[in-house]
Amino acid sequence: MTAPRLSRLLFAAVLIVAASAGTAGARQAQGPPARKPAQMAAVPLPSATERVPVDSRITIGRLENGLRYYIRRNPRPAKRAELRLVINAGSVLEDDDQLGLAHVVEHMAFNGTKHFEGQEITAFMESIGMQFGPSLNAFTTFDDTTFVLQVPTDRADILDKAFLILEDWAHNVTFDGREIDKERA
Repeated sequence: MTAPRLSRLLFAAVLIVAASAGTAGARQAQGPPARKPAQMAAVPLPSATERVPVDSRITIGRLENGLRYYIRRNPRPAKRAELRLVINAGSVLEDDDQLGLAHVVEHMAFNGTKHFEGQEITAFMESIGMQFGPSLNAFTTFDDTTFVLQVPTDRADILDKAFLILEDWAHNVTFDGREIDKERA
């Protein structure tokens, strides 16, 4: 792997989940079977300063520039990677005269970046069989803005381009005036 490719991969990887949760995730979401009150034992509450344990299957690291990354292998769906860029900026940082701006910035990331003009990100994802929504999406909450890509892993050039998209979303959104005007509504 070349140094520029490796640095781009590491730069853009804030959160990498090798695939979305499959059926095992669905079982976890259901939780344990319900127990009768007589069977329930008192569970001590953790203190507010206690750290939440991290799944031992997750590799966590920090790059020299401060970017933190998380990597976890998940074999389902096969030959897919879910890449996420999580930016610790959301609507809670907006002043009253800026309400909705974080969400507009999220939208602008799909309307042109340094390496992908206009709708080229969406066009690229569709060209590799992915769809806007399930494979390409983003959302803004009070605390953060998260961008999500799900891509095939059987071709290095596709992974390289996916990481370039994450890098562009991190610091290369173009904010073209025409695209801003389209988002004003």
